[in-house]
Amino acid sequence: MQNRSLERLVPESLAADDTTGAATLKLHLERYEFAAGHVLPGRVLDIACGVGYGTRLLADRCRDLTEAVGVDVSREAVDYAVQHYGRDGVRFLLHDAVQFADPERFDTVVSLETFEHLPRPEAFLDNLLRRVIRPGGVLVCSAPTTPSVDANPHHLHDFSNRSFRRLFERRGLKELDSFEQIQPFVPLRLLAREEARLDDLRRNLPLYYLTHPGGFFRRIFATLRYGFQNRYLTVAWQPPE
Repeated sequence: MQNRSLERLVPESLAADDTTGAATLKLHLERYEFAAGHVLPGRVLDIACGVGYGTRLLADRCRDLTEAVGVDVSREAVDYAVQHYGRDGVRFLLHDAVQFADPERFDTVVSLETFEHLPRPEAFLDNLLRRVIRPGGVLVCSAPTTPSVDANPHHLHDFSNRSFRRLFERRGLKELDSFEQIQPFVPLRLLAREEARLDDLRRNLPLYYLTHPGGFFRRIFATLRYGFQNRYLTVAWQPPE
């Protein structure tokens, strides 16, 4: 399985010169380490788990778990996860995250870099609260908080720190802890697509901005405020009883 997409990081396949991929993997692992610090004893779910390295990290870091489950919609990713990261107490399931349910529910649910991909992120969150997480559990979620939709055609929503938090606060969740990350980037290097995994960056950005002026103004505002940085927010939440 190769790292030829912005949306599928495979640690074992990172090329030595894939500096963007290595930096992105480091950010992902840091998010999972943050999440591990908030995992409760019992069952943990990693939903939209990709190839499974994060699910395994949670299982290895958290000794009081009875089970770690990773769920992803990609059969290729789930097959890879089973082969490379499965062990006793760790399993992987093929399922659509928005429709996933488990009658036993989970004490901790982790979903990193998921909400920006979904047509209706609110429906995903509502499903987690109704059918996935146990009362008294912990929910850990992350999203980019600088514009990404313009460059990444796999993303459907741009969030800010405020709008991402509001999604949860409106449903009565209480913030327990948060973790912010910054990833500098060089625009010309990205536009040159020097690495294989950058091939699926959005092409013809001027046309995109012409037809999506809101995306253009969000990009200008973020660049004036932060410079050439991608920023990410991970938050641990306590759902309402």
